[in-house]
Parts: sequence; C-alpha cells; structure tokens
Amino acid sequence: MTMRQAAAEEKAKVQSIVGDKFGLITGDIERVRNEGTIEDALKVGQSVPDFTLPDAFGAQTSIKTLLAKGPVVIMFYRGEWCPFCNIEMHAMQKALPQMQEFGATLVAISPEKPDHGIVMAEKNKLTFPVLSDYDNKVARQFGIVFQMSRELTDFVRDTFKNDIGLRNGLDSRELPVPATYVVDSAGVIRFARVEVDFMVGRAEPDEVVAALQAFALK
Repeated sequence: MTMRQAAAEEKAKVQSIVGDKFGLITGDIERVRNEGTIEDALKVGQSVPDFTLPDAFGAQTSIKTLLAKGPVVIMFYRGEWCPFCNIEMHAMQKALPQMQEFGATLVAISPEKPDHGIVMAEKNKLTFPVLSDYDNKVARQFGIVFQMSRELTDFVRDTFKNDIGLRNGLDSRELPVPATYVVDSAGVIRFARVEVDFMVGRAEPDEVVAALQAFALK
C-alpha cells in the first residue's frame, strides 16, 4: 500500500468518526489555501536558512553539520497526534535506506515539545532525528506557518483530547503546513512539496528518492 492509499483510508476513517463535523476540517483547509498561506514558501532553487534545533533527546542538530555530510531531506509535520503525519513517518522510515544510498540524511521537524518527539520516534520505530521547532521559528523561515481556526482547535481538543497549545508548550494555534524539501549539500532546494491539505498530497517516498537520484547523477 502506498502512503497515498493509506492516507485515503485514514481520511475515510476520520470522516466516519466526526460525521457532519468533517466540514470543519475541510473548511479550514480551504480557508488556509484561500489566504495564500504558502505563496511565500521556499521553492526549488532557493537556499535553506541556517538553523539549529534540539532532537527528541535534547541534542542539538545543525543544518550546517548535516549538509557537510551530504544532501538533506527535511520534513515538516504537524505533530505526533496527527494520524496522517504518522503514516508519512512510517513510509519515510521504510524508504530511508534508499535515501542513504545517495548519502542523504533525513530529519523531521514539528513544533511539539521533545517528549512528543520521543513518542513519535518510538511509535514508528524511527531511526532518523525528530526535531523540536519551538514557536515554529524555523517553519516560519520556510514560509509554511498557518493558524488553525479557533473553532477547529476547540473541536480537536474536545473530540480527540488533543490540546495543541499544551503539546507545543505555547498558547498558540499555529502549525506548519506539511512540507518536504530535498536539499543538496550546498544548501540549495532541489525538490519541494508543500500542501495545505494535510490529508492528501504529501510527497511520496519514491518521489524523494527520485529527486535525490536526479541531482546525484548530474
């Protein structure tokens, strides 16, 4: 099963659980899209910003250090609470050996506190770093931060017992739009997939591997 197929099944499951309230989710997605949230997101040909973030265990991870080893695949996800993010993490972990064949490092970034990163890593048996981006500072540099509506935030908290502010350690409704970047060792973006609809459209692992292969062969 592809990641896209698994996400489609999860979407149907969520819709069956929330019923008519599913419109709250799709409506907020369209609001974010219509507001032009990702118009200024970093694109192919641009350089990634310099950043250093803590991993799930507190160790600092620098993009400069990672790029010194080779290309880097950067994934922004909403949080451990998001089932679609977990599907993506599991799929990327399976494809990690293929990425490593091209000397690439994979990192995942979310605004959640490190302890939730530990849960994400353990649940999906991840062997790549899960980084904590407090207040979406790095995601903001990538131009992919949006704010959930108050109504949807309350619905998610009350229905799924998921308090985003508590998880992120900040009284905020801001999250990163799911995004995947493939960056060459010079820090230049060679592939970018940024999609407001968190339920569909995420980069498939084979697309990421193909992007790495494309510039490795040049």
